[in-house]
Amino acid sequence: MKKRWLYFTCLFAGATFWNHTTAQAQKQTDIAGSFYGTFNASTTSGGVAQSASDSAGALLELRHIVSPWIGFEASYSYNRANQAYVTTSAHLLYPPCPILSNCAPIKEQPIAAVSANAHAITGDWVFSRKMRNFRLFALAGGGLLLFIPSGGQSATQNAAEFTLIFGAGLDWQLSKHLGLRLQDREAIYKTPILASVGQYPNLADSAFPASALWNQPQVYTHTQEPALGIYYRF
Repeated sequence: MKKRWLYFTCLFAGATFWNHTTAQAQKQTDIAGSFYGTFNASTTSGGVAQSASDSAGALLELRHIVSPWIGFEASYSYNRANQAYVTTSAHLLYPPCPILSNCAPIKEQPIAAVSANAHAITGDWVFSRKMRNFRLFALAGGGLLLFIPSGGQSATQNAAEFTLIFGAGLDWQLSKHLGLRLQDREAIYKTPILASVGQYPNLADSAFPASALWNQPQVYTHTQEPALGIYYRF
């Protein structure tokens, strides 16, 4: 009986030590800087098509890994996010064409184009697995996405939208403290309305109602952000 008790005691102690050692090996705190590209989806709502220009941006991350299932990350990113608004519905472009009349073909009409910058501040949960010099990870979280028109443009306004973030990637450890980070992130958020009420020079000779743009229902869109950077492990 004593031998059995001693056997289980040693087994428990060994398992506890192994688990502690493994957890310590998994722990990691790092700061990373990356460059990324934005690839934006276009949306249509209320007769207005909205598209954002693809661009390059910068991403900063502060990450702490406790275990494979527990990790935290705070991030900040910046990129250009120019917005273009175009009418898509014929009845918003011109009055109805009279019967038996020759009418000019209906074409899409630009309403507004706004140059803007996008700033995102997010907090993420990180799942990871370390294998030799590599660490595979997946993340999910959310935060605030702020769109700010640039260049002193008139008839524009800021927009703040909640964004969901998820993605996956790979850390490649090059030395004790330095490594490369390759990841692909996805942001889901509502379309920002950056053109403010009232001033649309393209509508002077149109039957387009000025309220159609800023009263259009906001819909969800998404941006893909592949990123490559370097991290420093403390």
